[in-house]
Amino acid sequence: MISVVIPLYNAGGTVERTLRSVLAQTFTDFEIVVVDDGSTDDGAAKVLSMEIPNLQLIRQENAGVSAARNRGIAEARGEFVALLDSDDEWHPEYLQTQFEMTRKYPECDVFATNYEFRDVHCKTSSTIIRGVKFEANEGIMDNYFEVASQSHPPMWTSAVMVSKQAYIAVGGFPVGIKSGEDLLTWARLALRYRIAYSKRVLAYYNRPAIMTSNLPAERLGGELYVLDELRGMLTANPDVVGLRDYVFRFTKIYGVLLIEAVHGHRAFGVSVKAIFKGGKIKDFLPIMVFSLLPQKFARRLFLRLRR
Repeated sequence: MISVVIPLYNAGGTVERTLRSVLAQTFTDFEIVVVDDGSTDDGAAKVLSMEIPNLQLIRQENAGVSAARNRGIAEARGEFVALLDSDDEWHPEYLQTQFEMTRKYPECDVFATNYEFRDVHCKTSSTIIRGVKFEANEGIMDNYFEVASQSHPPMWTSAVMVSKQAYIAVGGFPVGIKSGEDLLTWARLALRYRIAYSKRVLAYYNRPAIMTSNLPAERLGGELYVLDELRGMLTANPDVVGLRDYVFRFTKIYGVLLIEAVHGHRAFGVSVKAIFKGGKIKDFLPIMVFSLLPQKFARRLFLRLRR
């Protein structure tokens, strides 16, 4: 049996659609664990109104998405846990494909499929995934960090299934950070377990409507923690293929976010540290230049140039 874990927080407008995509699966040996993380809307009521027989709804005080996922994983009865965010969807063959990969690749504990982005107008855009070594539609991704350092994330929350014991072994998702908790968890898993990957697009990342202008500032607080953890991984595992490049890529992402959040002055030190660790000057020089400009001006100029 596969346990489908869905964290729920104020997603009354989307959770029914998400659940319908689970109920439409061609693979039917699954349970659904919905963890209501202190929602204040009618999302939990809508879940119950669907009267799904193989579903359990768990309620907890608001503790964040990591805590909700960890609670769902702890309550899961299946050998494998398939996560699904409460505003995303699956292709009907998603779970079947994941289940078949567990049989084809028993040496793996982590299973992922490709996905695509979909906006509020149902317009889709493809991921960019580079560096996968096998030419078939699926296989073992033995160079996760190499792929991740030059692509959209090859592992994404709603397109990943992991054995419960592997989640437990890496400590689940880190609690108390606002973003990057998923990327850090995938990195921890990739260092310890083998990954089976399907190139088929079987999950849909439904992007929210217009982002608010202060969203980057609201997110700050998780990236530095994730970056420090990734640096520690690199120190302990210097020979892992692609890990160094992945750390540098995440550093650049963090630097850009600091500029967008009008904290560009902090990006200078982050960039200098990356260069001293072996990062390429040409990769970090633009961030350093923007970090020396007046912060609000730097943000406006950066956003204008990025259009």
